[in-house]
Amino acid sequence: MVTDTTPSPSSRWRHLPTAARLLLGLVFFGSGLAGLLMPVPPLTSPPMPEGLVALFTGFLKSGYFFPLLKVTETVVGVLLLSNRFVPLALAVLAPLVVNIVAVHLFLERSGLAVAGLVLALHLYLAWTYREVYRPMLAARVRP
Repeated sequence: MVTDTTPSPSSRWRHLPTAARLLLGLVFFGSGLAGLLMPVPPLTSPPMPEGLVALFTGFLKSGYFFPLLKVTETVVGVLLLSNRFVPLALAVLAPLVVNIVAVHLFLERSGLAVAGLVLALHLYLAWTYREVYRPMLAARVRP
């Protein structure tokens, strides 16, 4: 008797959400931790576009925004890596991803590929967890 050992298409892709979650978690955990542990590099080397310098200068001068951003990235990364509260982590991450893409689309094109990858991973995971978001997207609800 011959048995077919070829994995079915569904079993081939079953680990894709886990891989996407772990990769996205690593990106944000690493970025957040690096921002918390390392001093901010000078904004002049390498030369950055004027708009990006103004944006980061504003973040830094506010006194709270940059640390808040990096703590949020770190916590979201930990949640994704630990597979805890993933839909909540993705919801918190959504405005950060939009801004990452906007910065690289409008101010600094050099990181657009990585921003695109982060966006693709986020959208894929949001789609994977779409049933969790369905009640939140209802047009009318009763309290």
